[in-house]
Amino acid sequence: MNMLAQPLRLTAEEFEKIADHKGIELIDGVVKEKGMGTEAGAIGGRVARHLGVAADADDLGEVVINDGMYRCFPNKPNRVRKPDVSFLLRTRLPNGEVPTGITVLRPDIAVEVVSPNNEYEEVDERVADYFSAGVPLVWVVCPATRTVLAYRADGTARRLTTADDLTAEPVIPEFRVRVEKLFPPRATPVTPADPVPAAGP
Repeated sequence: MNMLAQPLRLTAEEFEKIADHKGIELIDGVVKEKGMGTEAGAIGGRVARHLGVAADADDLGEVVINDGMYRCFPNKPNRVRKPDVSFLLRTRLPNGEVPTGITVLRPDIAVEVVSPNNEYEEVDERVADYFSAGVPLVWVVCPATRTVLAYRADGTARRLTTADDLTAEPVIPEFRVRVEKLFPPRATPVTPADPVPAAGP
């Protein structure tokens, strides 16, 4: 007898009715956990704040944190992704308003912060999904290396270090932030002082 719990299978409509969506996505009808972690959450918050400042300057759109639900993937009606941070241009929103629940709109920017339990294949699949939906910009933020992989819809990608600037053309032309500012500061290792010689007699 198989004692392993069977994965919960739902349609996108059933998934939308779940009371608490925190930390879960729907992948081809199967509910899957999406762990983030404290450091990844802090980094996502920093990305959202910087995007928000640029977006609010001219009311360009809305920044959505990690519970925004997108069902915008061709031929995958029961796939609902939840980027750690996303951005929607105001001009693409129905009547300029953010949709409630699951949206079939694709984000204009999708951001994934790599958590310790993420595998390369999982992150790569997320990026592929966003491109299949026509997302213009995808940022993969890597806390371990303190880098950002910036992908564009034309297939080009750049690996940015803390000394580089992250930009968001053509979605938010005025956006620019030093990558270093997306990561919480780390404590500087303390170098032990040389021992003080004992005083002579």
